[in-house]
Amino acid sequence: MASGGTEPDRAPRDEDGPGKQPPRPGSVRPTSRRLLVAIAVLGVAIGVTLVKAVEAGGGVAPAVSWLTLVAWAFLAALLFAAARNTHQRIQVRRERVEASRAVFLLMIGKASAYVGALCAGVYAGFALSFLQAMGSSGPRNRVIMAGAAAVVSVLVVTAGLLLERACRIPEDPDENP
Repeated sequence: MASGGTEPDRAPRDEDGPGKQPPRPGSVRPTSRRLLVAIAVLGVAIGVTLVKAVEAGGGVAPAVSWLTLVAWAFLAALLFAAARNTHQRIQVRRERVEASRAVFLLMIGKASAYVGALCAGVYAGFALSFLQAMGSSGPRNRVIMAGAAAVVSVLVVTAGLLLERACRIPEDPDENP
């Protein structure tokens, strides 16, 4: 089922533990932290493998540029601003947000978290690949730039998760029995 809800003819499973209620039909589950960690670990494997494959083929492994850091930092700043604005509108001022805009912001937050986790892993894999040759200035700069890119990518993950959280609809106190 594409909506992520439970099937009508089956009872909900208690896989999240006691006291957890199944999601309402049409709702989206929060991004799993375990999945983000798994994606980052996959990214590390991809980064290390990419560097080894390029160097084994006689090429020069890619380096992370300052422009990459600036672009990732700008993306993180935009996501943090969107998360703050969305939180203020939905959670604090309790304004109604158009459904299509809320879904768009939610999906941007989720996608940013996933892509940021993958890129953080790839950049960390790059940094790990160059650690053994830290004695010379070239690999040292590559480790520093790749490590900085991994940190900025983690900021993108954090901002994406905050944007996703800001899109939650607050509980209506009148609906609780």
